[in-house]
Amino acid sequence: MNLNLFNDVPDGLTRRARSFVRAHAVKVDVRPVEGHRQWWLERGIPAAVIDRMAAYQERWGGLLLPPASQYDGGPKYFDPDSPESDSEGWWFEAGMQRTAVPYAFMISPSGEFGIHADRWAPLHSTVEGWVESLALAHHASLWAKQVTRLVGDEVDDIELDGYEPVREVMGLADTWWRGPDSLVAFHSGEAEALGFPGGRTALIYSGLDEWGLRGGVDAGTS
Repeated sequence: MNLNLFNDVPDGLTRRARSFVRAHAVKVDVRPVEGHRQWWLERGIPAAVIDRMAAYQERWGGLLLPPASQYDGGPKYFDPDSPESDSEGWWFEAGMQRTAVPYAFMISPSGEFGIHADRWAPLHSTVEGWVESLALAHHASLWAKQVTRLVGDEVDDIELDGYEPVREVMGLADTWWRGPDSLVAFHSGEAEALGFPGGRTALIYSGLDEWGLRGGVDAGTS
């Protein structure tokens, strides 16, 4: 597997996320989607679905990011594969797992990024949201004076009075909240996809100054 610096950072990310990708991501060689087009067409995959996969690969293909704190690190790297359909439309894999987890990382018919097991759990509205979440977790862990992890029913004890959603992560099952001196990340994807409420997790990054709370976010982003 050939690794190269990922210099062509996709647009639409905050300055924080762009810096994170430039500093910590590498580019992996992947086989072009176009090489599979005829094979998929012969098996009934619509051309429009293959076009979506090709566009995804053009934007994100081969991007290998540092492991996420949840979901056993997330996809190893972005690379579309395995198109399949259901009553909602056509889905495809976002990238292979790093480890043996009981779900796949998928892109939904509407472009959401999430995990699919017994049921679908959309983590973020877009792939950009997942990348922003990784970048924010890296940033917050560097600047927080303390990181507290809560699981299961403990998550219900977190008070969010005075907090605001961090919009750039485009959270669905996974959300981030910004308070006066802390950031809180909620991760509910595994609980939703596996029907396991005890799998909910929250990470509280406390003791943050203004840079720790917002550093690297472009004006008007959140």
